[in-house]
Amino acid sequence: MYPDTTPQQAPAAAGLSDVEAAVEARRIIADAYRPAPETPTAYRDDSPVPTRGSTPPVAQPGRPPMSQGATDASVLMLCAGATTTMVGGTTAVLLYVSQFADPLVCGLVFGAPTALVLALARLAKRAKPDPEVHHHYTGPVHQEQRNLHTTTRGVWARTTNQQ
Repeated sequence: MYPDTTPQQAPAAAGLSDVEAAVEARRIIADAYRPAPETPTAYRDDSPVPTRGSTPPVAQPGRPPMSQGATDASVLMLCAGATTTMVGGTTAVLLYVSQFADPLVCGLVFGAPTALVLALARLAKRAKPDPEVHHHYTGPVHQEQRNLHTTTRGVWARTTNQQ
């Protein structure tokens, strides 16, 4: 029913006697274990680099190099901005087409979710318990602990440090 696929014994090399086949086998094995010629795989140019050249720096196309976290945050901000623009534009067009936009209703509809999200974020931030701190000492110890609260506000940044 199915064809026979068992491997067959390979016939002896045609035209070689047993002695010649043994010599050829030894030659092939010797070639396989012979070390490879030394071929350089890398080159390091140790000549000194000039401190300044005649070519001015050129801004490269694309995004500037950033860390992975900064890149992820940048993409997230771009996506959020695009989404906000699309939702706001659609809402503006719908309100204009309907020729009815009550300011109180608009304030409630668009302000309530924002206020809710901000309130939930503040609640979640305050809900975290303080971490437990355990210290183990084996001798006389002088311990001093300070908390520094920094606040930066304003267009011309004014920083306030409080202990």
